[in-house]
Amino acid sequence: MDIDDAPSTPGKWKMEKPHHRHHPRLLLPRWHHSYPVSKLVFWSFFALALFLAIFLLSPRSSAPARTPDSFASSSTSSGVRRAALQMAPWGGPAWEKRVRSSARVRRNPGGASVLVTGAAGFVGMHVAAALKRRGDGVLGLDNFNGYYDPSLKRARQALLDRAGVFVVEGDINDGALLRKLFDVVPFTHVVHLAAQAGVRHALVDPASYVHSNVAGLVSVLEAAKAADPQPAIVWASSSSVYGLNSRVPFSEAHRTDRPASLYAATKKAGEEIAHAYNHIYGLSITGLRFFTVYGPWGRPDMAYFFFTRDILLGKPVSIFEGPDHATVARDFTYIDDIVKGCLAALDHAGKSTGSGGKKRGPAPLRIYNLGNTSPVPVTKLVSILERLLKVKAVKKLVKMPRNGDVQFTHANITFAQKELGYRPTTGLHTGLKKFVRWYLEYYSISLSKNDSKGRRISS
Repeated sequence: MDIDDAPSTPGKWKMEKPHHRHHPRLLLPRWHHSYPVSKLVFWSFFALALFLAIFLLSPRSSAPARTPDSFASSSTSSGVRRAALQMAPWGGPAWEKRVRSSARVRRNPGGASVLVTGAAGFVGMHVAAALKRRGDGVLGLDNFNGYYDPSLKRARQALLDRAGVFVVEGDINDGALLRKLFDVVPFTHVVHLAAQAGVRHALVDPASYVHSNVAGLVSVLEAAKAADPQPAIVWASSSSVYGLNSRVPFSEAHRTDRPASLYAATKKAGEEIAHAYNHIYGLSITGLRFFTVYGPWGRPDMAYFFFTRDILLGKPVSIFEGPDHATVARDFTYIDDIVKGCLAALDHAGKSTGSGGKKRGPAPLRIYNLGNTSPVPVTKLVSILERLLKVKAVKKLVKMPRNGDVQFTHANITFAQKELGYRPTTGLHTGLKKFVRWYLEYYSISLSKNDSKGRRISS
């Protein structure tokens, strides 16, 4: 498949009217009122304490890495993560030439030179490809870790390579590498998507979340604040920061100080860290709270992905229920809509005001929800997959475990609509149809041979 063939493009809850009086451009003053300095200090110490405690106390044993067949959670040891800093050689005239060529702007006027971290990831690949298609200079960075099947990441890398995007193999915590990249290329923007994803995996390998989502973010911001000129930053937060919030739809004005998972806590810590770097160094920073992104080239640890696999194999599909058999629903958002939101955020980011690590004036600090605004019960997700796969699922209803998952998500996108012109257009059935088509092609699966119960017996 060529890069041009890849897509470019609920329970009974009381609904709350959008908070039109709040405005994302006024986010910084609102944070000052809602979260005084004492809370900023608290979250800063919280992030540091998490890093030290979990890094020092987490077990050093490792489990087998995820493969396309097993889709089992992997547990990468701290030693392996640190070894990632020495994973691949970089530097030299030929390497620098390739870096410059990939980051060279082809679109004039107004083209951007963008560093995309996590470029071999799901969202990262799609964003990098979209930027390249419109003529921006794009350089990718990814460490190709084993959280899920690295061969899928390598396949994404191959697509980007054919599109002219060079993905540097390296870790965002490698300060020397980041400094070198900023020395070679005067990036106008950084789209920081590298992160340790997944709510449940934090129960297995908590240190990886602090390493990537807290220390990694600081590493990227340190490189950016020292650069001259300073780039504008667009980075991936998460809808998980809403945690135990029960007001729907989730608005940027709602409280986010009650995380339900370690993953959510690291993303919340990241938002506070972003506030500090904006305030001290004048970095323009835009945070994006993604809501359950799905689509072709997605992550194997996501429900829609492993549901598809298990349905085809005739394995039971576990569907979570809330208390008293309450519906579990998600605001599923198709990848093309997320990409449009990312590019719009980049185009509206505004300029950083610092130079060489010194702030010259106030800079934009914004945060936006990027969702679909239409929560769908997980049971409906499974029903759509059954129709698309022409296979009946073996359903197993189970009580939602206490692993950090929440019962529902629902995005209020009023701010993104007003500021970015963000308008999602892809419904769940349409998006899943595109995903299933990609899945069957990528894994070379044929639906033509089924047993008497509709289960695939050969491919």
